[in-house]
Amino acid sequence: MINILVVEDNGKLRQLIGTVLAKHGYNPVLAEDGQHALELLDTQHIDLIISDIMMPNVDGYELTGRLRDAGYNTPVLMVTAKESFEDKQRGYLAGTDDYMVKPIDVNEMILRVGALLRRAKIVSERRLGIGELILNYDSLTVHRGAHSALLPQKEFYLLYKLLSYPNKIFTRQQLMDEIWGMDSETDARTVDVHINRLRERFKDCPEFEIVTVRGLGYKAVKHL
Repeated sequence: MINILVVEDNGKLRQLIGTVLAKHGYNPVLAEDGQHALELLDTQHIDLIISDIMMPNVDGYELTGRLRDAGYNTPVLMVTAKESFEDKQRGYLAGTDDYMVKPIDVNEMILRVGALLRRAKIVSERRLGIGELILNYDSLTVHRGAHSALLPQKEFYLLYKLLSYPNKIFTRQQLMDEIWGMDSETDARTVDVHINRLRERFKDCPEFEIVTVRGLGYKAVKHL
């Protein structure tokens, strides 16, 4: 089961978030502040952290900064009443992956949690092989035999995502949320442009094709 650490000094909100997570199949691990969270992280595996910012002892900024300094890549979703650009900027600079402003919509929170977990899975695996085709996440390169190509970042992430889940249909909005970010103001049709570029780039590749599912989105179909 996926363990999600909820770091929140407001007991009622902490319990509410935990209850909502449990209803959606996650295992909530509850901490009353950043110090308590650090202690829990020493004793058990955590897949994602939902953290308040303003807390006693160790606040959300310090918690995230300490984790990143220690080499933890665990996704962090900050939930806070602080909504100014400067506050968000400080959070992102500390190493947070996403940001929600109170009062939160718990349904949106669940969507963001799912997107962060999927993104983390892509990052953690780092390498994907299909027949003779090898995708290297760290270098954004695709290798086939003695030939290799460096792809633009968004094109590579899009291809890696689709090939990681062959035959799974992704809507444009799902791909936008995960690769461009849920707060991106880029039009979802941008996905079409990148898909067309990938099709042109790999038109002679026998391992796969990217198929349009009318009215829904896209999927990758393997031919091996």
